[in-house]
Order: sequence, then C-alpha cells, then structure tokens
Amino acid sequence: MNENFREFLDRLRASGELVDITQPVDIRHVGTLVDQSGQALLFHNVIGYDMPLLSGIIRTQKRAMMAMGCETYGQIEHMLDQGIRNPIPPRYVETSKTKEVIYKGDDVDLFRLPIPMSSIFDGGPMITAGIVMSRDPDYGLNSGIYRFMVKEKALSGIDIVTPNNMRMFAQRAYEQGRPCPISISIGNHPVEIMGAGYRAPIGVDEMAIAGGIRGAAVELAQCETVDLPYVADSEIVIEAEIMPTGWTQPEGRFGEFTALMGGLHWNPNVRIKAIMHRRDAMYYSLHMPWENTWLAAPTRYQAIRTALRTAGVQVKDINVTLGGRAFWHAVVSIKKQAGEGKNALLAALSVMDLKHVVVVDDDIDVFNGEQVEWAIATRVQGDRDLIIIPGARAKPLDPSLPITPVGMVPTGAKVGIDATISEGIPHERYERISYAYADTALIADYLAGKADPEHVCGPEELAAAAAEALAVLEEMPLYYTALAERLSKYDFRTLARALGELHEQQRLWKTAEGKLCVRGSRFDAVPPSRR
Repeated sequence: MNENFREFLDRLRASGELVDITQPVDIRHVGTLVDQSGQALLFHNVIGYDMPLLSGIIRTQKRAMMAMGCETYGQIEHMLDQGIRNPIPPRYVETSKTKEVIYKGDDVDLFRLPIPMSSIFDGGPMITAGIVMSRDPDYGLNSGIYRFMVKEKALSGIDIVTPNNMRMFAQRAYEQGRPCPISISIGNHPVEIMGAGYRAPIGVDEMAIAGGIRGAAVELAQCETVDLPYVADSEIVIEAEIMPTGWTQPEGRFGEFTALMGGLHWNPNVRIKAIMHRRDAMYYSLHMPWENTWLAAPTRYQAIRTALRTAGVQVKDINVTLGGRAFWHAVVSIKKQAGEGKNALLAALSVMDLKHVVVVDDDIDVFNGEQVEWAIATRVQGDRDLIIIPGARAKPLDPSLPITPVGMVPTGAKVGIDATISEGIPHERYERISYAYADTALIADYLAGKADPEHVCGPEELAAAAAEALAVLEEMPLYYTALAERLSKYDFRTLARALGELHEQQRLWKTAEGKLCVRGSRFDAVPPSRR
C-alpha cells in the first residue's frame, strides 16, 4: 500500500469519513467539535491562524481499518506482524516539500501552528501526533510517538515518564551533560504512526517496520539543524533538542488514553531549533482518547501472540479490551494442555504494560464479556487460579498507583486469572445446557401453524415399552432424551410410565455421567455406598 498522507485524506473524504469545515472556527472549540463528530474534521479557517487544522482521522475502528487497507480489524495485527518479520529499511531522499518554508533561530515560533487545547484541565496546547526520531551513539535510531506541551514560542516539554527507548536515550544524554537531538514529524500516514508507536526492541528501526507494513520503503530526508532524519512526506517538521535538565520541569495535565485527566508530570524541557513545513501545510492533532486506541491495540495483540507462541501455548483468540483502554487488559483463549493456563498467564503478563490478563478455554468467546465472567464464576478458585506479581514495571498513567517521587519509575502489581478448567476436574461438569430437537422443532414453524402428529399408546403397550427399554439399556446406557428418541414409536407419557415401573422394580440405575442403565450391569459405575 504505497499511499501518502494526502491520498489517504482524499479517500476518507470520498467515503464520507472526512468533512471540510470552511467557515471561521475558534480554535478553543475544536476539541469538543471533534469529540462530537462522527467524521474526521478538517478546519480550513481557524481564527488567527494561516494553517488548516485536521483531527480525528483514526478515531474510529472503521477509519483505522481504512488507513491500513484492511477489510477486518484483525487484519491490522497481521500487517504489523508482517512488518516486524519482514522490515524494509527506509530510503533516504535529498529533500522534500516539507522544506518549502523554513524558520530558524529567532524566527522559530510554535504559536504560528494551530495547536489546539483539548480537555478542560489541560496544562496548555499539546503537540500529540509527532513521530519523534532520536539517535543514540550506541543504540542507533529510534522512533516513537510522544506529546509536547507548548510553553514558549521556542520551548516545550516532552512527556517521557514511561520507561521506553526515548527515555533511555534522553537519560543517557542527561548523564553525559549533553542535549538529546530529536526531529518531530507531524502530518503522516497512519502506517508510519503505527510503526513509530510499536515498542520495538532497542536497536530495531521502527521506520523499517513501517516499511514492512507498507510493503515499500518509508522515505526519510535530512533535517537542517540536527543530525537526524524526518519523514519526508510530513506536513510539518520541528527540529529540537531535549535539554539536559533532567526530569525537573512541570508538564501537563492532559486528558489521557485512560479517559481520565492525567496528573502533573515532571519532564525535561525541549528547545526548538527549527520549524519546516509545506507552503500549504495542514496541522494534524491526534484527538484523545480514541484516536490513540485503534492502532495501539494491534501492537498489543501482536506482542501477546508472539509471547504465547514463544511459550509454546496454542492460542485460539485474543481480546485486548476497550474497557482496559487497549493497554491494560487482555482475555486470551487457548487450546489447553495440562498446566498451560498458568504458563499462558505468565507469558501474557510479560508483555508491555499489561496489567490484568484472563486466560480461558477455547469454548469461551473472548469478545463476549458475559461468557468470560461465566468462566471466571464457574472455573476459578481464588487460592488456586489467581496469580499476583508485585513490583512489576507499571505505566505512570495508572491512577491507582501510589504517588511516586519525582524522577522515579513506578512499579505495580500484575494480576492473572486462570479461568480454564483445572486439571482433575471432570469435564462433564462443564457440559452446557442444550435442547433436544433444536434443529427440527422450530418456533417459527409452530407460530405458522405446524402441528405434530397425534399418537397416544394404549395401556396394553406399556409392558412392551418397558421390555424394549430394558433391552436397549442392557446394550448401552443412554440419556433419557436419547432413549425417548430411540423408542419414539411410543408416546412420551407411555415411555415415562414404563420407565417409572422399571424404577419401582429397581431395575434401573445411572452411570457416573448420568445416563440410564440397567442396575447391576457392567455400566453401573456408581458405588453401592452412594446409591
């Protein structure tokens, strides 16, 4: 899929998924308008700004699927896995349209960009959709998505409280007393956004993963004031340095992916060195929380599936739930062998910032909350099936964590629930209710007037029914309904009376699984002490 950013917008527009707002709009209204809209919005006339403002392009599952060229949401995970397994290194180009307008030095002014506020309690305008590239002398190039709070015309913060490669690069630079150069590409195709958002191992080029997803190399060009590349197709590029101030500057608050207001974070400052953009550039603002969700969740699916594959567990399905904000909760169904419920939990809980994982058998629909809860209710014993791992790496945005000292990375508990049928438990305890004749006795037919044939046996047939039932049960045990079907030439009341008489004569008993059998036969598996 070799589609660029603007071609994707054209496709959204043609399908009715993007609306152009041409009348003047106050930038203070943008956040709530995007939140209310069923389509992505492109504001062409933002009061006080010369640049259009775009938001909401991947805010729904449908638009995320469109962005990745997928017919189903599950295909996005497979595209990501393809990119990880078959990366295509970026291709460097001499220049791009992003350099049509360049501001350096005193001409740098973030306030020229229509960077909107979002939530009521936000600490300031936030750059939310920047693909951030940095380089470490030992570990090479890294790409990620981070937010920047605008403070001054050439100064922002960067939110890197979560442990990740960018934080490590900045920490190493800080310890060496030097700034950490970065480039911030804004206005990019969701393929590049997804690649940058994937938490790759240190030393792995996320833009090569994006190339693998796309099936073609991502084009990069060289910045003007820092020794770093940027995404050549970008609308806007900001060149900057993370200052070696440490995690000492207040940043936030901000409406997070959790659908909650985050707290005040302590982060480094960022000095802006240059701003470049196309002559007709548009500013893209990623709208929280849902525009962060639909391409983030597949990265969790892929990582969980990989961890379980490595653990040798056969997975049927995975649901990274929206209630867990596509970051913290997963339900996994497995084709279980002995002990694999716990193995699956340990493997899944090792993934990223997953906090709670439920593992179920493959008869449970992981996308059906009632079935998952039913599995927990009927298959779990807390002292046997609950795993708690304290002191694990936690995501700082978890509001349930205790307050952590400034600069410290928080830790928390991970919880696993093994809701599979435990070893040693008879599986017949979990035979679900089903109803006889479900394929032939259809309510629609009876509402339309269907009548069953009337056949009632006389008293003289009672003895024959009893004898025939006894003969059948001597050959094999049967459930009551199956016996009634086998002897359907007798009406049900006659057969029931016949079996009642056999029971009075103490001729009938039950097998261990509850089938009718002849008392004292080789099928009579219930001990006399329990009769």
